[in-house]
Amino acid sequence: MAELQRSVHLHPSILSADFSRLGEEIARIPSADAVHVDVMDNHFVPNLTLGLPVVEAIRRATSLPLDIHLMISDADRWAPGYAEAGAESVTFHAEASGAPIRLARELRARGAQAGMALKPATALEPYLDMLTELDMLLLMTVEPGFGGQAFLEVVLPKIRRARQAADDAGVPVAVQVDGGISAQTITAAAEAGADVFVAGSAVYGADDPDAALIALRDQAAAAQGSCG
Repeated sequence: MAELQRSVHLHPSILSADFSRLGEEIARIPSADAVHVDVMDNHFVPNLTLGLPVVEAIRRATSLPLDIHLMISDADRWAPGYAEAGAESVTFHAEASGAPIRLARELRARGAQAGMALKPATALEPYLDMLTELDMLLLMTVEPGFGGQAFLEVVLPKIRRARQAADDAGVPVAVQVDGGISAQTITAAAEAGADVFVAGSAVYGADDPDAALIALRDQAAAAQGSCG
């Protein structure tokens, strides 16, 4: 089957922003396609960030779409609340869900796009049959839990397989990558088939975060175009 037409989206991660002034930090990225918000519980991953009350505050502070990445245990219980809080997209980890299809349907029923994330060492193939239940598949390109890690090139074949599977099935699933995305790595990820890119330090570590994200998006689009 022919490859589906895709567009490139850049979702800056506020994990690399100044948490003491999140409203101002989000205002520095007006060109973002969405704001990527990492929720960690110090159980599923060894780090603790923010929870539902802060996400609700972020929702009030910006009109940009919110892309919530839940790195928490018992996702089946907690994920729907983030959809109810007004997040446009909620991504849970397959490793933390006992009933991922049911959860994906519940998120969609509550008005959010449903995303599912896989750690670098988690096999893709057991989940290919549920691509029709998802709006986005997040393939972690670092071990989840901390920002600023180096991109794991070993995940590139998984990205290619995910894109091929979605194209073969004719399913409009976005393939998102998160971890170590920068000017040095985004081309390879885009060529492999990713179309949604989470970038933290590469955006917020720049003097002009908005210019940095625009440059990254353009670079990914160019790489994607070269593969067409």
